[in-house]
Amino acid sequence: MGAECENVKPDASSPDDKASQVRRMFDRIAPSYDFMNRAMTLGIDRLWRRKAVGLVARHGGTRILDVATGTGDLALQMARRIDGAEITGVDLSEGMIGIGREKVARAGMSDRISLMAADCLALPFADSTFDAVTAAFGVRNFADLSAGMREMARVTRPGGMLCVIELSTPRGSVTGPLYRRYTRGIVPALGRLVSRDSNAYSYLPQSIAAVPQGREMCALLEASGWKSASHLPLTFGSCTIYLAYN
Repeated sequence: MGAECENVKPDASSPDDKASQVRRMFDRIAPSYDFMNRAMTLGIDRLWRRKAVGLVARHGGTRILDVATGTGDLALQMARRIDGAEITGVDLSEGMIGIGREKVARAGMSDRISLMAADCLALPFADSTFDAVTAAFGVRNFADLSAGMREMARVTRPGGMLCVIELSTPRGSVTGPLYRRYTRGIVPALGRLVSRDSNAYSYLPQSIAAVPQGREMCALLEASGWKSASHLPLTFGSCTIYLAYN
């Protein structure tokens, strides 16, 4: 399970492994990443994160790991909304982390949010360190999806939770074709215009189509050691929140 998305790489012509390609891709697009997120989703990505933060807050706990933290958007929302939260964010890309640190400093949150470059498949933390682990729009970039899920379970305390936000494909007879046309045509064109990267925003719809979705993702989570996995589709199924427990 998960093998299809693991084989989708930003540059299919390159012999380099997926992790190396993903790291370089995000280093290149880091300066335009936040703008592209807002533009592609018309700002709805903020509402998706807000929904996820509410679910994490409801579960309780203050030690939170944000995997594939990117420029720190989810980490910042959690710090603002969860009293006493101490958040560690990790990401493969130094470029993304650098921008995230600047945002954290501007928000006056450096005492509550720590961002660091790390391999999500080999997290530098002891077992059972965190009350909750989150990941927003990042797990489809894992070189080994099941290994990433197991690693996140390892660092989560017993009774802790996982909250994953991931892009998904609407299944409706009208919304499905419209979504595919948008992500395969308009998004890559916009990405080339804004980020001047010919691969990143062509890779995006390919990776969305290939990542396990809905019940398939829940099955993968449970096969990786998580329990009681569930999924919550948002905005006609263009985004899905996955919850599971350790």
